[in-house]
Amino acid sequence: MARNAEKAMTTLARWRAAQVGDDPKIQERRPYLASECNDLAKAEKWRMQIIREIAKKVAQIQNAGLGEFRIRDLNDEINKLLREKGHWEVQIKDLGGPDYRRVGPRMLDHEGKEVPGNRGYKYFGAAKELPGVRELFEQEPPAPPRKTRGEMMKDIDADYYGYRDDDDGLLLPLEEVAEKKALEKAVSEWKAKKEESMEGESSKAEDEPEENIYAVGPESDSSDEEESENREDRPHQPRFIAHVPVPTQKEVEQALLERRKQELIEKYASEGLVKQTKEASEMLGM
Repeated sequence: MARNAEKAMTTLARWRAAQVGDDPKIQERRPYLASECNDLAKAEKWRMQIIREIAKKVAQIQNAGLGEFRIRDLNDEINKLLREKGHWEVQIKDLGGPDYRRVGPRMLDHEGKEVPGNRGYKYFGAAKELPGVRELFEQEPPAPPRKTRGEMMKDIDADYYGYRDDDDGLLLPLEEVAEKKALEKAVSEWKAKKEESMEGESSKAEDEPEENIYAVGPESDSSDEEESENREDRPHQPRFIAHVPVPTQKEVEQALLERRKQELIEKYASEGLVKQTKEASEMLGM
């Protein structure tokens, strides 16, 4: 038969001792729900146990050689423990304990920076370098702050409008040199164009004979023959022919005077006076 000490080491005996509470070596399991624990001391103990598990897994996830799948599993387990720790903190507050959510430290990584995340899900260690996760943390550089109108007006003075550009004595000599070069270039271009135009006109004159614009075709009238004879006697005198009667200077002045009188009469005289004037002019034949 087995001894009493051997009987005590069996699995059934250990389980029975754990149920009764006689064996201190058997550890009590953490409740699945935090609301099932009504003892403040035990709730504090379970919270510290969760924190130790989180620290252990955070140290493991720093190793980038674990592989993508293992790193993702560890990151999921850490986030699950963080949610469970939050439930225990709420239960501790309900049991009259301290509010760890308000006074507790923030979750930091091994570099002392706050752990980044998206909508409550956080990434630790090598999980931040996983494909698809790195893009979440790549932020565009912030745009430079826009200046207000008042801030921009502070930097505006006479130099901004160029009022004191000539005071240093450097700009005027440069402008004089540039102006002199521009004038010389313009004069040389004008001379070249003038020479080209003169050469072109001289070549045209040599190629085409000059047309006599005063020549008149031959006619059969005797008067034209006489005029042609006189023209032969005076070859350099031009001939002008008027096809309509041209009024003299006096006739033009008289017509302008009559027109001006008529305008004044129509402007200042009454209708009766205008009518009488017309009748009088008709009677006199004017």
